Amino acid sequence: MIAGPPLTDTELPLKLFARGKVRDTYELTDDKLLMVATDRISAFDHVLPNGIPDRGKVLTQLSIFWFSQTDTFQPNHLISGMVPDLPAVLKNFREELAGRFMIVRKAKRIDFECVVRGYLAGSAWKEYEESQTLAGEKMPPGLRQSEKLAAPMFSPATKAESGHDENITFDHMKKELGDDLATKLRDASLELYKYASEFSARRGLILADTKFEFGKIGDDVILIDEALTPDSSRYWDAQTYVVGTSPESYDKQFVRDWLTRSGWDKESEPPKLPPDVVTQTRLRYLTAYQRLVGKPLFPPKPRNER
Repeated sequence: MIAGPPLTDTELPLKLFARGKVRDTYELTDDKLLMVATDRISAFDHVLPNGIPDRGKVLTQLSIFWFSQTDTFQPNHLISGMVPDLPAVLKNFREELAGRFMIVRKAKRIDFECVVRGYLAGSAWKEYEESQTLAGEKMPPGLRQSEKLAAPMFSPATKAESGHDENITFDHMKKELGDDLATKLRDASLELYKYASEFSARRGLILADTKFEFGKIGDDVILIDEALTPDSSRYWDAQTYVVGTSPESYDKQFVRDWLTRSGWDKESEPPKLPPDVVTQTRLRYLTAYQRLVGKPLFPPKPRNER
């Protein structure tokens, strides 16, 4: 499936390395890439006709924030998100790229999603309902939807280029990657989740679950892609969280819900999002940023003194 149009009508004057549902990645040098987060939004494995303004900036700036918060214990691929560090060939694109790009180290991606779940939600709740297991492990009876788990669980998944990722067991991951690398990924993911969930709690948010991607540069394992954004994580408001319900989250669930109500069959071309859904979704992303970082992404402009 083609993931949708590029950020601009004209391609950036760089060699395209990869195009995902949200990000366009370009080659800068043999060991550096330029990752650009567009405002495209996908749901049910389709890229929607219209995007969410500033969404790419939220995803990029939150990733930069978390990469900077965690690099003391978990190396990552970020080199810079500063406009002056863009190559001269992009001088005419600086305004358009500002806030939505990262210059990163090129790593060999490890093709597994490293998911950590602290609460029983989403596909984990569905699995538990069906088999009383989570990531293939037997769980205690009587757990309720959105309930906090006794301890965060590592729940890996295969990384699908298109379609759905498939949840797998840790044993399956070990068979594919070897005990040492699989254990290193599990431990790194759990440490990142612990740090981020405690940080989020101080901001009044619950980090219900999240997923990480890792890559290798030589023998070093580094965190890549994005980190702890509303696209890769499920954030709930601690004040309104109720066990046994599906709490509102600061992500694109609002879009998924509207698409479900719209009667779209999830197979044909998706419908265009109405302006109020676009506005509400944008607000959720901006609110997630402000609550986590502690300041708005776009500070209000001071009134001109008369």
